[in-house]
Amino acid sequence: MNAPAASILVVDDEPDLRTLYELTLLREGYRVETAATLQEARQQLQTLRFDVVISDMRLPDGFGMELLQDLRDQQRRERCVVMTAYGSAENAVEALRCGAFDYLTKPVDLKQFRLVVASAVQGSGGVPPPRSSPRTPDMRSASAAPAPLAETGTANTALERLVGDSEAMRNVKQRVLKVARGMAPVLVHGESGTGKELVAQALHASSQRASGPLVAVNCGAIPENLLEAEFFGARKGSYTGATQDRLGYFQAAQGGTLFLDEIGDLPLAMQSKLLRAIQERSVRPLGSTQEETVDVRIVSATHRDLAADVQAGRFRQDLYYRLNVIEIVIPPLRERREDLPALCQALLARIASESGITPPALTPAALSAIASYPLTGNVRELENLLHRAVALSDGDKLHLDGISGTPGTAPPPHTPPPVPAPSPTLPADADLPDDLQAWLDQQERDILVRALHAMGFNRTATAARLGISLRQIRYRIARLNIVAPHDPEPCADQDDAP
Repeated sequence: MNAPAASILVVDDEPDLRTLYELTLLREGYRVETAATLQEARQQLQTLRFDVVISDMRLPDGFGMELLQDLRDQQRRERCVVMTAYGSAENAVEALRCGAFDYLTKPVDLKQFRLVVASAVQGSGGVPPPRSSPRTPDMRSASAAPAPLAETGTANTALERLVGDSEAMRNVKQRVLKVARGMAPVLVHGESGTGKELVAQALHASSQRASGPLVAVNCGAIPENLLEAEFFGARKGSYTGATQDRLGYFQAAQGGTLFLDEIGDLPLAMQSKLLRAIQERSVRPLGSTQEETVDVRIVSATHRDLAADVQAGRFRQDLYYRLNVIEIVIPPLRERREDLPALCQALLARIASESGITPPALTPAALSAIASYPLTGNVRELENLLHRAVALSDGDKLHLDGISGTPGTAPPPHTPPPVPAPSPTLPADADLPDDLQAWLDQQERDILVRALHAMGFNRTATAARLGISLRQIRYRIARLNIVAPHDPEPCADQDDAP
């Protein structure tokens, strides 16, 4: 027996548009009711239950946001999609923050309209969309049918990889479960090594898009001249070496989640193109004259202070607001030391599984020694520390004797930490520089030279120490004409040096 068709309420005061939306949805097999005003919509909602409510932002007697607030206050099961005028990005962002499932920009593209409605119906919990294969239901909706065991297990497994029962980690997990339900973009913020990609995986696995792909992209690892082709795809012959059509990250993530790691490393020119793709929900492959509609949820991550980058002109403000609709902050390990026992056990079990060995036991003495490390590299540094301890331990107990911290991080206790060099200060008023850019370049050069010397001219380690990407440090070394000692050429790459 076929499941009943999903029911949808369309709220728009323009009769022609209302009829167009109604006919489009009827052709897709949905049951449709309409309303021209906020009052009519409220009357419909008093007597009927829907799977999705689609409302224009501006109505003769109020705003679509009021309808969204009603649904939230009454804890209704309906998912709300709002329609905003072209260029009203702030309205769309505000609606998403207030709990809207998704938004559409007027004039509405009907293909995009059908995609968004289908996605909202799948997330509403009860009814699969007509004329499409069933997708994973939202496992957290109170009215949702029980999810298949394998799919529930996938979501639980992803959440369990966020190890820790501290209050900070419980807050992260609760926020993941809450925001996984919608389509609002999520910005994951945390220091390097805190597990930002694990949060993205948990968001994807806990959403109704779990059966679709999760495509993870390290934005700082792509050569700048390949960014557009990598993100949007390319047609055969569009550039030298393009011997066949290729999909970009957006097309590969169709129906799923696109995870943009280290989003702050994207060059400004690419930020502009990314913003347009997110706003228009379409991309144009290199060498193509046609745009392709894409249906992806954007999750991005960074260890940088993007708000400061916006102020400094390094990151587009409009893209920042578009990505930072919902923020999830991952606490550094120093703020959740109570999670260390569980983290160590989980990491030791993974190391043992990968190595095919029985892991040495984590003794109280070993745990105490681990807790005394600064662990400024967070969970990644902890894992590296345990890898070395397992490799060097004899017998069935874990020993940390002689194990030093990760290169580039603070040393273990009992060794005085190095005194940081004083930060450069601006000259007194009487000695203000005549050439500000030259003065700034000199300060930057001094910092880079000190850091390169400290890291043995290993550019990868230096970039990590300064919190920038390898591409950024290469650019700065070339721009500032920094050379290695006894080397006539610009600083040679010693990334593989011991």
